[in-house]
Amino acid sequence: MLRGGTAAAHFLRRKVDPVAIHFGPITVRWYGVFIVAGMVLGIFLAGRRGLKDRLAPEVFHDLLPWIIVGGIVGARLLFVITYWDQNFSGEPWWHVLAVWQGGLVFHGGLAGAAAGVVWFARRRQLPLWVLADALAPSLALGHVLGRVGCFINGCCYGLPTGVPWAVHYPLEHETKGLPVHPTQLYEAGLNLLLYAVLEALYKRKQFDGQVFAVYLAAYGVLRGGVEFFRGDYSNLMGGWITPGHWTSLVVLAAGIGLWYRLPKVLTRRDAPTPAP
Repeated sequence: MLRGGTAAAHFLRRKVDPVAIHFGPITVRWYGVFIVAGMVLGIFLAGRRGLKDRLAPEVFHDLLPWIIVGGIVGARLLFVITYWDQNFSGEPWWHVLAVWQGGLVFHGGLAGAAAGVVWFARRRQLPLWVLADALAPSLALGHVLGRVGCFINGCCYGLPTGVPWAVHYPLEHETKGLPVHPTQLYEAGLNLLLYAVLEALYKRKQFDGQVFAVYLAAYGVLRGGVEFFRGDYSNLMGGWITPGHWTSLVVLAAGIGLWYRLPKVLTRRDAPTPAP
């Protein structure tokens, strides 16, 4: 999740300005720089990966705009739904569209980007699950960069803690200068590990869609674990369940469902038609 109005981060006595560049009244934040870098790197690697399944790199270049549009729309929509009472109730309607002020949720972005990929695959008559497998490791790697951007930006922070690796934000930050878990870096590290696993699996996959199914299931687990350390939610269900826990459970269930369902569907599709 991304929120506006964050400040510079302190980590092991290091201070990083969340704003990368100023163009007059326009500011470019490191969060955006890392997101764009993750997308570009991810599509480049997916193009190289797709050669194994005879997909030209140009396919992924053409797909990128649909991933961006679908991802932003989905991420913003879920943020608005989740934080309507805190951020949008009673505000002018155009605040819902003000993405530049902050407010994105990854699970919504994943769903929106997936919708863009499905539409693109059908329009181009491309194998959907082959595309999904080629993109899955890139999703994990791009998320690594995105979470580093979150850390610099000061969003998605953790609960107060006394661990030696705690991060301190300035007094004007929402954490009020208290040491908190660097949950952004926890998730970045776990996504980096997941990326390595998915790259290895891609070379040995047994059916189309397997890599994507593993990504969904594994990400649901790792994100659900990190959620226990998040401190940026104002409302918790039952005192400890975050909105991210529910969406992580949905992602996990989707991954498990695809793992068991796809081999059966693909086997039936590829089975020879009996002679009349």
